[in-house]
Amino acid sequence: MNDLYARHRRVLPDWLALYYDQPLEITHGEGRHVWDAQGNKYLDFFGGILTTMTAHALPEVTKAVSEQAGRIIHSSTLYLNRPMVELAERIAHLSAIPDARVFFTTSGTEANDTALLLATAHRRSNTILAMRNSYHGRSFSAVGITGNRGWSPTSLSPLQTLYVHGGVRTRGPYASLDDSAFIEACVEDLKDLLGHTRPPAALIAEPVQGVGGFTSPPDGLYAAFREVLNAHGILWIADEVQTGWGRTGDHFWGWQAHDRNGPPDIVTFAKGIGNGMSIGGVVARSEIMNCLDANSISTFGGTQVTMAAGLANLSHLLEHDLQGNARRVGGLLIERLRAAAAQDPGVREVRGRGLMIGIELTRPGTDEADPDRAAAVLEAARAGGLLIGKGGGHSTSALRVAPPLSLTVAEAEEGAAILESALRSTQ
Repeated sequence: MNDLYARHRRVLPDWLALYYDQPLEITHGEGRHVWDAQGNKYLDFFGGILTTMTAHALPEVTKAVSEQAGRIIHSSTLYLNRPMVELAERIAHLSAIPDARVFFTTSGTEANDTALLLATAHRRSNTILAMRNSYHGRSFSAVGITGNRGWSPTSLSPLQTLYVHGGVRTRGPYASLDDSAFIEACVEDLKDLLGHTRPPAALIAEPVQGVGGFTSPPDGLYAAFREVLNAHGILWIADEVQTGWGRTGDHFWGWQAHDRNGPPDIVTFAKGIGNGMSIGGVVARSEIMNCLDANSISTFGGTQVTMAAGLANLSHLLEHDLQGNARRVGGLLIERLRAAAAQDPGVREVRGRGLMIGIELTRPGTDEADPDRAAAVLEAARAGGLLIGKGGGHSTSALRVAPPLSLTVAEAEEGAAILESALRSTQ
């Protein structure tokens, strides 16, 4: 392992972060477990950054990939592609967007890039509204709109970005308000902001902010925003890269917690749909998707082998009601974690919904982030046989818990016990 780490450091960028003091090489997985190169077994509560959505080595997906690879792996979008059409049909229907068109990419970053291209071309504006504490990918345009300094390495951007309040419920100037007053204050802030700028193309927002530590506004905020956006002709882009496909339990899409005024104009997706295969994409109303007046194709977006994986994975997800499982088992897990954290003065909040849970850590007696303890809890959890993630935005540090959606009650209890022990050992 030390040799592999040394080789990694010689040929890969310094900014390519690795978890743990002694980085982990994962060699194989099954169900909700993975194994490292030394044969150690771990319960996986992070799923390759929320990407192994159903299970490791899911038989239906591995079979579909193998069979498709035996026929043809790739042909590009210049040729008719049956698996791509079939998956697009299913996603268009599930999106609830009228007359929806689907474009496939290879990642969430590229999906958000495409959404920005569509919105700015359709609206003929390069101004974008984004949420504070947001994250939308690592491309040049995506980091330019990311509202999280830790993940935005440059101030240069092809876009003018204006940041809106509301993505973080328990911090910031409106944190002390009740939910209805919080929404009202954020809406008034949005109205005021629009009075100081040229008309923006779109608002892009994660229903639950992923990298930002699994924070979210009260249900209905984006529906209230939508009334203001509609009055100005501004599009709503829902970034569902982490929240889509039932992960939040209560809804299939995160935006459905804000659906009073209908679906978004554009939805982006990625991560879990491929269960580890590289699939991203955009769903939009046809008038928006078709607005481009220059050539645009994708070499690797929608390639046959990834589409086969997506079809098999989506079928498994729906047939086994994994959204319902995320609601039931996730509800148990979050309550178990809240009970474990109740006696810990360094846990500011346990938040989330479904199998998307954040544990915000602060220095006891303060509101200050405690990134050192977050790193220590990650190490202690690994030593106990559990893999979790971490994140956070402005002056925050959070543990991120997001297991595959097939998590069992017994595995939830086991993981919660390991995490409780890790928290206790690092106080």
